[in-house]
Amino acid sequence: MKRVVITGLGALTPMGNNVEDFWQNSINGVSGAGLITHFDSEKFKVNFACEVKGFDPKVHLTHNEIKRSDLFSQYAMYASAEAIKDSGLDLENMDPFDTGVIWGTGQGGMWTFEKEVMDFAQGDGTPRFNPFFVPKFIANMASGMISMKYGLQGINYTTISACATGNTALMDAFNYIRLGKAKVIISGGSEAAITPASIGGFSIMKAMSTRNDDFKTASRPYDADRDGFVMGEGAGALVLEEYEHAIARGATIYAELAGAAMTADAHHMTAPHPEGVGAIKAMQLAVKEAGANMEDIDYINPHATSTPLGDLVELKAINKAFKGSKNLDISATKSMTGHLLGAAGAIEAILSIKAIQQGIIPPTINLHKIDENIPQEINIVFGEAKEKEINFALSNAFGFGGHNATIVFKKFS
Repeated sequence: MKRVVITGLGALTPMGNNVEDFWQNSINGVSGAGLITHFDSEKFKVNFACEVKGFDPKVHLTHNEIKRSDLFSQYAMYASAEAIKDSGLDLENMDPFDTGVIWGTGQGGMWTFEKEVMDFAQGDGTPRFNPFFVPKFIANMASGMISMKYGLQGINYTTISACATGNTALMDAFNYIRLGKAKVIISGGSEAAITPASIGGFSIMKAMSTRNDDFKTASRPYDADRDGFVMGEGAGALVLEEYEHAIARGATIYAELAGAAMTADAHHMTAPHPEGVGAIKAMQLAVKEAGANMEDIDYINPHATSTPLGDLVELKAINKAFKGSKNLDISATKSMTGHLLGAAGAIEAILSIKAIQQGIIPPTINLHKIDENIPQEINIVFGEAKEKEINFALSNAFGFGGHNATIVFKKFS
């Protein structure tokens, strides 16, 4: 098996439109939440979200690319442009079949789909759809557009596993490179789900926080008064590269992707298994594949969406899997970013890698009163960032349908 390293990072998030701004705001505990500006939410039960701010697609996209793409694809191309530039890859002098794209999204082109269907419904029944309707909303188009922009002719497809998607995309890229089927893969996830149907749909499920009068602190994983997640949007892009290829070209290496695993709860459409058996197994398998012991893991970026059941089940699973390891620190960064659905795993992978590189763990914010049901031996970093040498970082992503996806990053040496 080939070794796989990370040589480029790109981010478009509610707390910054590039990796450096995103990282600095994360370690400073900045909330990305605000009132919804994408549409009129006055009649909705939820009026706030973690939106991307000041987004200008023209920074990285042409006029035609913008015209022909949904917002989720624009987010994907924007973050990928930063990651590719950061990697220093000379794509023009590489075999185009050696480089691919494996991208993830939970919902795809929701903005395009909603607009076209609503326009039709308000008409006289005559079908007047935009000729780009289907290409813009289908979920695989982000990966396709990234490949077209840079002439990448290797493996190219999209993974969809709800909120586990960001991790499953990275996992697939990891495996293709390990097997020698690619030298470089651009991977990650994007989501543009702050739309009327998404906010309305998740709200009616009672999955989202309704703390409209205190939206800055609404995303509060592990807090006794948490009442649901806060919708986020954006994209995270990572350049995964075969180790020897990266070394040969003198690339800057941020970290090594050392292990990954996926399991299924086989339990419920939306609720996690109450004993967290799938999550436990995914973490154990990923750590084993990384060539580490459970006590070697220094930091976990958990799924931790701020839902009453999900947060508790995951922490109980972590406690069982790691048997109360004294070396382990946990911080729930969705307290700042909100929940980016299919892009969550990608931006949290970036934070995990930066934590290794910088020796700093971002904090969990908005934790006022810890849930008394949380195991006391769990060490949650909250309030302020923590300096710590990190050799192994683990990131969890779980999705509706019972998908559990865990990835493990290792300090490069």
